[in-house]
Amino acid sequence: MRNLDPKRAKWIRFRMGLLCGTMSLGLGGFVSSAFRVQVEDGASWKETAENQRQRRLHVEPKRGAIYDRNGAALAASVEVPSISGDVVEMLRGIEGAPAQSVALQDLTVRIAAALRLDPADVHAKLTPKRRFVWLKRRVTAEEAQAVRDLGDPKKSMKPVKGLAVEGEGRRYYPGRDLAGALLGFVAPDGFGKDGLELSLDDELRGRAEEVRGLRDRSGRLIFSEGSTDESAFAGHDVQLSIDEGIQHVAERELTVAHGTYETKGASIVVLDPSTGELLAMASVPGYNPNDYGDSEPLARRDRAVTDRFEPGSVMKTFTVAAALASGSLTPNETIYCEHGSFKVANVTIHDTHENDWLTPTQVLAKSSNIGALKIGLNLGEPLMYAAYRRFGFGEPTGLPLPGEAGGVLRPRGRPWFEVETANASFGQGISVTTVQLAVAMGAIANAGKLMEPIVVRKVTDARGAVLKEWTPHVRREAVPASVAKTVAEMLTAVVEEGGTGVEAAMNGFRVAGKTSTAQKVDPATGKYSEDKYTASFVGFVPAEKPRLVIAVVLDEPMIGRYGGDLAGPVFRRVAEASLRYLGVPPTDGAPKIKNVTRSLDVADATISALKASAVLSGGSAASSASREGEAALARPPAPVGPPVASDVRVPDALGMGTHSAVRRVGSAGLVPLVEGTGRLVKQVPPAGTSAPRGSSVRLVFEPAS
Repeated sequence: MRNLDPKRAKWIRFRMGLLCGTMSLGLGGFVSSAFRVQVEDGASWKETAENQRQRRLHVEPKRGAIYDRNGAALAASVEVPSISGDVVEMLRGIEGAPAQSVALQDLTVRIAAALRLDPADVHAKLTPKRRFVWLKRRVTAEEAQAVRDLGDPKKSMKPVKGLAVEGEGRRYYPGRDLAGALLGFVAPDGFGKDGLELSLDDELRGRAEEVRGLRDRSGRLIFSEGSTDESAFAGHDVQLSIDEGIQHVAERELTVAHGTYETKGASIVVLDPSTGELLAMASVPGYNPNDYGDSEPLARRDRAVTDRFEPGSVMKTFTVAAALASGSLTPNETIYCEHGSFKVANVTIHDTHENDWLTPTQVLAKSSNIGALKIGLNLGEPLMYAAYRRFGFGEPTGLPLPGEAGGVLRPRGRPWFEVETANASFGQGISVTTVQLAVAMGAIANAGKLMEPIVVRKVTDARGAVLKEWTPHVRREAVPASVAKTVAEMLTAVVEEGGTGVEAAMNGFRVAGKTSTAQKVDPATGKYSEDKYTASFVGFVPAEKPRLVIAVVLDEPMIGRYGGDLAGPVFRRVAEASLRYLGVPPTDGAPKIKNVTRSLDVADATISALKASAVLSGGSAASSASREGEAALARPPAPVGPPVASDVRVPDALGMGTHSAVRRVGSAGLVPLVEGTGRLVKQVPPAGTSAPRGSSVRLVFEPAS
């Protein structure tokens, strides 16, 4: 610089200063920008980078299981493969819309062939080019392997990227159609539909979890983070009061009755009167929740809680109980029954049999409408209505089941007129459900205490901790204990000789119950139908220390109509098998039924199935000790004998088809036992033989040659 011209040196220094200044400004700007990016805006830029690297995985928790009271699984979740796709990854490396369109067509054909899908449906799913799309859910093992082969370079010339085989929960019901209407089902989206699956969906489904995974530059998942404790968000388990063994026999017998008597539908409820726990609840026709798509909507209806019907003569039980509790009736009082015909206002009431003077016990045993209405009218409309409400009629029972009907006592809430009071006293003009009848009869069996019905015993989390628990609870006292015991003793006359429920009598146990044959209203005419009935029997056993309350309702039987003849045998067979299963010994001094072979053949076969079921499920109900029941009745039981009915002549049905032969034998008051199919070739006893009414006739059918 010293040898340079001063002017030139000055110019050089100026340029160097200018360059250094410019570089300093540039460096300052760069540092400032770096500070802003890394310090001031660092959090947002970090989030952007993480979002580009991360993939959010929506993990559905495992749905909780449903168990019976002994720990047998009624509903469980199993993992099955489902196929998802990342379309962006599939097309990675393919540039240009035309090339990608051709690639999508090729992918569509190959994926559709592997999953056995319509190519048009697959193309519609791939076209939006989403990062995640379900291609097919709950696939077979063969389809899952075919998808793996598509992405395996060793098995495919052009491996397909972006396909994933992911485990997904599927609901499985080990008992198939066992308690199907009660349990409901789970839709493919994981939400419960119908039954307990719907009402307890929040507890069973648990909470969904989001897990984040890191992707490399190829988009492959290389690391995931999130909750590693699956039990922290898994669904809760539910234990029911239902006993799988008793549920099995109840459904079996109800299905047999449904087929034999050709009913429109039927329902049954088995209840422990001392706790209010439901041991079985079934309705037919039923369905298999594993294949709910193959069933009709009507078959998925839980008739025991949703169907309302006029109860008929069963309500005479509660009318008599209310009158005894109020003091308007005494146990030994006699009621004049007008020789079978009585006019109230402008309506004439008839009895099935002509009666004159009857005691309250005889009114129940002979099911006299006139006797019941006179008791009801003497009691008065306000007291009878209040008594029905104390027994739980006119309101839902409170079970956690969707669609439960509360029944109807009064039209639009107004008081009954005189003729309506008379009709209500014997079960006309009001409506109830099967579970309401069981709960109300349970109050009679439980010394007048109306229990809160229980179907869910407890809810536990995945670690076994109890979250919710339902214990026996007395809702209120329906009638005093002394009245309940008196009515229970009266009801034993219903199944003794001369009563309407002799077919419900059991060997070794005293039965208390009430029959009902209720006419149904024809919607077209608004009047009572001449050929449509509801046949029912509601009772408990043993009468002295009740262990079971059983309500059987048969809707519109085509063969026969009387509740004692149709529903009574169902009650008997379910009670016989259930008491043996529970290990309840026969009662000392109980009647010995001569014609006991009418049901033991069915009961013994059912017991074998029940024991096998109990062993497989690990249940120990058969060995449980007997509970302490009610105190002994104040007065000794009246002597009873075998329920011998009047004899009838066996009709000739040889050569007839199954339907015609069963109808002919059933119309004669006999119980047909069907063997084989085709035309009737043999009947035992033969035609023309005299047989007790209600006894069995063996019908042997063979295919026509």
